[in-house]
Amino acid sequence: MTAAGMTAAPIPHWPGRTLVLSGGERVWLAETGQSVRENNVFCVHGMSGAATNWTDFMGELAPDFACAALDLPGSGFSPPPATPAGYSVRALARTVARAIAESRPGPVHLVGNSMGGAVAVRVAATRPDLVRTLTLISPALPDLRISPSLLQFPVLSLPRLGALLMRGFARLPAERRVAGVARACFYDPSGIHPDRFALEVAELHRRDQLDYGDGSLIGAARALTAEYLRPWPASLWRDAARVRVPVLALYGSHDRLVHPRGAARAARAFRGAPGAQVLLLPRTGHVAQMEHPAQVARRFREMVERARGMPERASGLSGVRETQNNFGSYYSVAATAG
Repeated sequence: MTAAGMTAAPIPHWPGRTLVLSGGERVWLAETGQSVRENNVFCVHGMSGAATNWTDFMGELAPDFACAALDLPGSGFSPPPATPAGYSVRALARTVARAIAESRPGPVHLVGNSMGGAVAVRVAATRPDLVRTLTLISPALPDLRISPSLLQFPVLSLPRLGALLMRGFARLPAERRVAGVARACFYDPSGIHPDRFALEVAELHRRDQLDYGDGSLIGAARALTAEYLRPWPASLWRDAARVRVPVLALYGSHDRLVHPRGAARAARAFRGAPGAQVLLLPRTGHVAQMEHPAQVARRFREMVERARGMPERASGLSGVRETQNNFGSYYSVAATAG
């Protein structure tokens, strides 16, 4: 689903190809055009999403940037992983790292939403050679104060009960299920163009015919629940503290899935990243790149321009500052070169 405005028809989804990775894993990659060495953007969607979540954002960046968006294993047009362990954030990070290394000519501007943001953090922390900058949109980083909308994920993780709930959910008309996701993820679902809504309904009908659709969602729910309960030495927040590339993190003021209070913690966690910025976007839900693609693309371009003038590493910290502007709360991390 993409909020492209009600007055203009949305742009078509980008064409793609099946990428066969080393080891035989197959993933679907949507692309805007030819890869270039310095202006490659690589996007990773969240739970129950797909590469199509990035269509309008990629359109805002093309042709200045060569953009690619991956269907994670079990999502979109990518087949499921060989084992349930393949749904873990660690395994997905390895898949994303291989996809970048084997399809792009150099390090990328890595962008992740929700669970894809968690995956992107792990890639940036463990494979810094592949990442030029890191942009996170409502990243699903651990928060034990779970919102009511997120309670479904631990429940889906339970043996038998998760499968039973999924079977009941699948009995609902596809239109109702798509509308329910829109209400959970958008600040204003009425902004979704009817053509996009129809495409999402058709895609859900296709997914209903697959024998692994429910298993993919349950596997992702279990992976996310495991990350939220993981102790500090292996926590995604510790990975965030290891990131040393420029970071832009965007949170939605009305996000029902990732609480906006995470913005302040993110600003502290990314204090080692040169020039990190964390923004709280007003009147925005969980998928800012779909609700406000032009605004997100503008913030991304500004971050890339700033990054081009920065030293590759920063070792000092002058502090985390919070201010208020027309866009809501704004957090910045001022680092000094070492």
